[in-house]
Amino acid sequence: MKLSVIIPTFNEAPNIARLVAELCRHDASGAVEILVVDAHSPDGTAELARQAGATVLLSPKPGRAAQMNHGAAHATGDVLYFVHADVSIHPDYVVTIGQAVAQGYAAGCYRFRFDSSSLLLRINSYGTRFKGIMSRGGDQTLFITRELFRQLGGFNERFVVMEDFEIIQRIRRVASFLIVPQDVLVSARKYRNNSWLRVQLANLTAFSMYFLKVAPVRIARTYKAMLNTY
Repeated sequence: MKLSVIIPTFNEAPNIARLVAELCRHDASGAVEILVVDAHSPDGTAELARQAGATVLLSPKPGRAAQMNHGAAHATGDVLYFVHADVSIHPDYVVTIGQAVAQGYAAGCYRFRFDSSSLLLRINSYGTRFKGIMSRGGDQTLFITRELFRQLGGFNERFVVMEDFEIIQRIRRVASFLIVPQDVLVSARKYRNNSWLRVQLANLTAFSMYFLKVAPVRIARTYKAMLNTY
């Protein structure tokens, strides 16, 4: 199995070199392909990623869904692994994903915990061990076989937010989905720049609009208006 890691970025200079180094350090075979798909960041993200050892692609369109699809179109791996730049991956990611696919899981994600001692965030993290769609999210990382990704047509680029939830729903209709019983470490920066309550209200609003089939552009506009930049 060849694994292609795809990282969508915009202004991730503080995180990208660390993540690429982690991915390389925990790849004993040296065969993992690391693709950073940058949306023309002005902060030097692309150059830092290149210096760290990643292959850098410049996305023709902004937005995580479009960037991840662009990365997938250039990937050569049998399995695609989508990772956000502010996540610290599990050190056994190569072996764990390989075992999951060998056991018949065409897609899956990890549980997560935050880089914070907050009790409320620990409660949030605990919820990621459950199967409900509201317990999922892009921060948990997502692996999927290339064959299934092509079958699904990739991420729906109409969604600027909620793109991860939308594709997981489609995955579960046609394939086995595994929640790996190990954690990735997620940045709590969204909560630090807002508040726990403010983020929860924004998330709940976005979910409600999504399930009510509100237009994706309106969901994104509402969600972003409720939060400070992070």
